[in-house]
Amino acid sequence: MSAPLASLKVLDFSTLLPGPFASLLLADMGAEVLRIESPTRLDLVRVLPPHDGGLSASHAYLNRNKRSLALDLKQPEALEVIKRLLADHDILLEQFRPGVMERLGLGYEALKAINPRLIYVSITGYGQTGPYKDRAGHDINYLALAGLASHTGRADSGPLPLGVQVADIAGGSLHGVIGLLAAVIARQQTGQGTHVDVSMTDCAFSLNAMAGAGYLACGVEPGREDQILNGGSFYDYYRTRDGRWMSVGSLEPGFMQQLCSAFGWPELAAHGLSPRPERQRALKEALQVEFEKYDFAELCELFAGIDACVEPVLSLGEAVRHPQLQARELVTQVPRGDGTAQAQMACPLKFSQGLPAPRHVGTAPGAHTDQVLEGLGFAAAQIEALRQAKVVL
Repeated sequence: MSAPLASLKVLDFSTLLPGPFASLLLADMGAEVLRIESPTRLDLVRVLPPHDGGLSASHAYLNRNKRSLALDLKQPEALEVIKRLLADHDILLEQFRPGVMERLGLGYEALKAINPRLIYVSITGYGQTGPYKDRAGHDINYLALAGLASHTGRADSGPLPLGVQVADIAGGSLHGVIGLLAAVIARQQTGQGTHVDVSMTDCAFSLNAMAGAGYLACGVEPGREDQILNGGSFYDYYRTRDGRWMSVGSLEPGFMQQLCSAFGWPELAAHGLSPRPERQRALKEALQVEFEKYDFAELCELFAGIDACVEPVLSLGEAVRHPQLQARELVTQVPRGDGTAQAQMACPLKFSQGLPAPRHVGTAPGAHTDQVLEGLGFAAAQIEALRQAKVVL
């Protein structure tokens, strides 16, 4: 089956989460992704628990459908391998701090001279410029500096560490793929490649879509639990009698009427439509009292047939078994290479012509070294010499 990105060949120098998640999406959509891994510096995701059969489940997922070439970039012979790869791999994804690839002789300007069509995507915490460009950081730091943490969480307890990496994935991975594909389209018109500079902090800042717009245009500084969508209204989570939670997003009049009618007090619907804080507080308090009269299962049954934007807060295991997610086929079986398969999250993008079935889970470092080098014209003796010199694994 032909896939949407089957014509793309990507060299992936990234590790951990942002770059690998980006190249996972590309590989799932058919791009040929070759990971360039260090034979001496382990990608820490490889040892991240939990493990399935001794292998990290996260690594097996993030690196499925990708080949691996273990190459010591600090050795001069490695540059010759990269130059040969650039003959037909005209997209490069890297996640080093600014200047690292240049010091290795693999910066954009140097590689552009070899292949002018090269699309070079750099995903970093703070971007290629600015006083923080060389500073270390993680998802929680990017969200803090981008202003998101200032209006997320509870007023009395402060910001909360989120269960997903918003800056890494929504910031770095998804924007990296968007920038990469935009550059591919531009290259079709001009024949020229480009350098795409993706800062996870920049992209996280842009995710302040509503709060940021209000601040910049009107000077309204958002705080915790003082906006309609961050806990400052009835739009929130409510505890059930047995300690579970339900989500309420009944913003529109019809949904609010359905919610209030379900509890037998339709007259309170007007409170949900009022912008007055005292009315919002009254409705929120009434909802909490009402939700705590029921067990989780009772509320699930009550709202199953009501279109009120009220849904249960599911565990990951419950989400996997939910009929909607099952109908969307969001879990797939990926071959391990030994005749068995591992359950993984499927590519969430649906194409009318479908996507090819996953080929394999993430592999060992250098699992495809010989195959790749042979494809580049290296003889067996040359490959063995590179291995003996510890240029490749």
